[in-house]
Amino acid sequence: MIGYYVHHHGAGHLHRARAIAAELTEPVTVLTSLPDPGPGFAGTVPLPRDDEGADPTGTDAGGALHWVPRGDRGLADRMAAIAAWIAAARPAALVVDVSVEVALLARLHGVPVVTMVLPGERVDDPHRLVHRIADRVIAAWPRELNDPPYLRGRDVRFVGGISRFAGRARDPDPLAPDVLVLAGAGGADFGAKDVAELAGRQANWRYLGPGAWVDDPWPLLCGAGVVITHCGQGAVADIAAAGARAVLIPAARPFGEQHATAAALDAAGLAVVAEHWPAPGEWPELLGRAAELDPDRWSAWRTTGAAARAAAVIEELTGHRERRAS
Repeated sequence: MIGYYVHHHGAGHLHRARAIAAELTEPVTVLTSLPDPGPGFAGTVPLPRDDEGADPTGTDAGGALHWVPRGDRGLADRMAAIAAWIAAARPAALVVDVSVEVALLARLHGVPVVTMVLPGERVDDPHRLVHRIADRVIAAWPRELNDPPYLRGRDVRFVGGISRFAGRARDPDPLAPDVLVLAGAGGADFGAKDVAELAGRQANWRYLGPGAWVDDPWPLLCGAGVVITHCGQGAVADIAAAGARAVLIPAARPFGEQHATAAALDAAGLAVVAEHWPAPGEWPELLGRAAELDPDRWSAWRTTGAAARAAAVIEELTGHRERRAS
């Protein structure tokens, strides 16, 4: 049994977990505060939230950790639930995406830990700690395009962008819009209102995000003229898998995560980057530049086989390296 801790912010961590789990030979139990992680796992351990207490104090334990609010019942209950599952399931490894505290808890139980690292300047003490205690560190982007100095000298496996759509045949929707705005479930600093302010003046825009979901956005991603989205790892991997021309707007995130990804994509010429939601008059130039991008350049993000490469890293640790028959 392999455990997989999935952070509850956004949907990208869950999509990545499901893609990796599909490539593993061992059953995977997901541990998460998400209300419904859905299919793709052998079991689910629902975890209480640890961020709903009033006026939290001592959240970083003097800078040693990231989030351990003093006296928080949700924190105590979630850690107890993880510990109880470890004692009962005796997992071969725990994949952590992402939490310094959960990784440390597992390692204190003697469980081998695989941690996903995110982009950005992660040079603080908690990140240094988790990268030291982890048995494997996986970066879901190509080293050739983003090789942060703080990860050099460590055994980090750069597997490429992990997309839930990787390997799927392109299936363009003939009714796809000229411009598709993909806000996601928590990665963007823009939303439906921003798009609505432009929709009346622009031809054929469509918004996907909170309040406007579709079950399968793949045909729209493949068929849209230009995709506008944030720089979360899942969103970037999905548009890379689709070979979409894109305007990317990095959201403000801890440690400059999305801005680091945006800088790498901009330098590689894979997408057009805007530092903030543009004014109406700025869009024609941005969309014009995006329309001139070469979609084939997205192959540099290495989405093909990325989930399988991540699974191989995990199986290398657990000793189960046989690949699942397709």
